[in-house]
Amino acid sequence: MAALRRIPGERGGWWHAYVCPAHGVELDHGDVLAGVFPEGGARCAHGCRVDTPAVRGAWVVLSHQAWARHLRVLAHRGQRAEAVTRLVEYAGLYASLATERHGEAQGWMLRGRLFHQALTDAIWAVNIGHTVITLAEDGTDGLAAVLPLLDDLERAALDARGVLTGRGQLASNYTAWLNAAGASASRAASAARGLEWDGAKQWLEGEHGLYAHLRVAVADDGWEWEGSTYYHGFVLRAALLALRSTDPSAVPSDVAGVLAGMTDALAAIATKGGILPALHDGPYLRSALALEWLELVALAQQLVPADGLDAVASRARDELGPHDDGLDRELGGWFAGPPLPRRAAPDGVTVFPAAGYGVLRAAGIHALLDFGPHGGSHGHRDKLSLYLYGATTPWQPDPGQVPYAHAEFRDLYASTEAHPAFRVDGAEQAECEGALLASDDRSVTAEVTTAYEGVRAVRRVVAADCYLVDLLSVTGREAHRVTGQLRPGTALDVQQQADGPVRTTWYGDETLHGWHTHTPGTEVRPFSRPGPGPADDPQRTRTWVDFTAEAERITFASVYQAASAGPAVTGVRLDGEELTVELADGSAARFGTGS
Repeated sequence: MAALRRIPGERGGWWHAYVCPAHGVELDHGDVLAGVFPEGGARCAHGCRVDTPAVRGAWVVLSHQAWARHLRVLAHRGQRAEAVTRLVEYAGLYASLATERHGEAQGWMLRGRLFHQALTDAIWAVNIGHTVITLAEDGTDGLAAVLPLLDDLERAALDARGVLTGRGQLASNYTAWLNAAGASASRAASAARGLEWDGAKQWLEGEHGLYAHLRVAVADDGWEWEGSTYYHGFVLRAALLALRSTDPSAVPSDVAGVLAGMTDALAAIATKGGILPALHDGPYLRSALALEWLELVALAQQLVPADGLDAVASRARDELGPHDDGLDRELGGWFAGPPLPRRAAPDGVTVFPAAGYGVLRAAGIHALLDFGPHGGSHGHRDKLSLYLYGATTPWQPDPGQVPYAHAEFRDLYASTEAHPAFRVDGAEQAECEGALLASDDRSVTAEVTTAYEGVRAVRRVVAADCYLVDLLSVTGREAHRVTGQLRPGTALDVQQQADGPVRTTWYGDETLHGWHTHTPGTEVRPFSRPGPGPADDPQRTRTWVDFTAEAERITFASVYQAASAGPAVTGVRLDGEELTVELADGSAARFGTGS
């Protein structure tokens, strides 16, 4: 007998509370379409069972959102009767529960009606609206009963957007979703009434509409202003959903350029195997996120196609396995015209000066240097971090972030200590912004002068023919305890040599070799210790390595080579301001620190 499925009869809370207080992992969702909180409490991967009002409210959020997405799947697959029945059920539920803003929301939240946050309401409303739009393509029978819900959802989105823009927060990622909710609900209501949609002026073109939001929220280099991979994709996906049935050629040229730049940014940071670095706040690995990437890629490829996105979709589908509901495969014909021209593939070095990212590709190594603005409430204290990936191996990844309700782990994963950055005197970096000093087709050099008072740090990263060079120089007005950090996401071996550089070996689908040296005449202590792995499971242990020196000025030099690349590196030596790298074929190359 198939498991009974029902829509929860309660208002939802804050989904970020769905986290184990002991272990920091997102709790198992159980059967979110059953409509009943897991018996005995929500399971933690480490054996806990958690049952608190906050966790129950978070699970209800997950269940309502899963139901709204499931209704879209039913509509696309022709299961009209079931979809309409559930929509009518939701119309009654919303009318009885969502009569006013949620009284249990935290004070900092933009309060919702069915959920604590208006943002959560908007995400749910987008899925409800698109369910109705899809159903109406085959007729309006049964949809009249859903009109009060759709009209209420549009009014709620308008009200919440008014609160937000009244605070001067047009650039907020919430605004993107409130516009998407208003556009989807109003378009659905028009379709259910058999009318042409006339809401573009309000939700797309108006003073606070989607186009106005994108113009202020996205920088000239294509990045959403927070510099977070997750929130960048979050805003782009909202925009693509809001633009359903729009002819791409009718999108204002400057807005089309913004959307193209946003897809370029994702294609540039993605590895050849489809890994998207979890820059700043955002989940490191999550099934619900993989579904979002699949949807985004399916829609983006119909608007501004980019070569690198197909690998992102393939990896997301592999991550999902049996949890893939196939919705993205149903989304063909999303726009009312052919796509805009295909985007060019990224070059060997790509620099995003506003977001402050440099991406370098060197013979099997995909490196990313972070030097940009802090990123507001979603930023991390990680300036001059260097992230290293193979095509499918996160050798030294950005570790991502846990659900926000876990205050201790959230702070850890935003900290300098958790990132492959630099520290001074064991202290945290200030929330600050670095600067691009130089870049060319092989290298990126950036500095930061405000992470620590009186301290300047410069990092130069060079993509050579068969290896990657990393030169980190830190200078103070007096001697400090300076640390350069390795933060692997994979198993790591560290070998102290009797003479010459420290050697590292990084494992995974691909293997990486490292050579690590420093300014001659300065004692550097390499210290290996256990540390938490990426944020999808803070209990997973990785080998953290700190290279520490007491110095007024110190340069840490590293050379990385993928095992598949050659000729092999045979020698690494730092003399003053110049690093020499020797290869097995007898050749050698020299690199200045750029500082």
